[in-house]
Amino acid sequence: MKKRTPISKIMSNDIITVNKTQSIREVSDIIEDKNIHHVPVVSRDKVIGILSKVDLQKISFVNSYDNDGLTTAMYDNFNIEQVMTKDVKVVQKSDTIYEVATILSKNEFHSLSVVEEEKLAGIVTTTDLIKYLVNQY
Repeated sequence: MKKRTPISKIMSNDIITVNKTQSIREVSDIIEDKNIHHVPVVSRDKVIGILSKVDLQKISFVNSYDNDGLTTAMYDNFNIEQVMTKDVKVVQKSDTIYEVATILSKNEFHSLSVVEEEKLAGIVTTTDLIKYLVNQY
C-alpha cells in the first residue's frame, strides 16, 4: 500500500453542493434524489458547513406521523445555517490518503471536504476509504 498517495486519487470531484439560502426540504430532496449522505454547504466556492442525511433525520425524528407516514413539517421551522455542521474540518487536495484516514478515524464524522487553495475541489467519505482499502487486496 502506498503511504504517499494523495487523497485526490480517491475523492469524489463530481460534487453536489447547496447554499445557505436553500430550504431544508430542498436539501432533503437532493440527498434522496442523488442517493448521497453528505452535502457541502458553500458560499461561492468556499465551504462554510456540511449537511448530512443524519442531520436531516434528527429533524425528522421530532416530526409526527400522519396517515401517509412520517411528515417533514419540521423542515419548515429550520434553515440550513441552524442545522448544518459549522466549522467543518477540511483537508487539502494534496493531503495523503493516510493523513485523511487518520483524521476520520479519530473523529465522529464520516466525510471531509477537500479543498485546493480554500476552493472546494472534492469530498471524501469513509466509504471511499474502504473501497480504496479493498482494492489494495
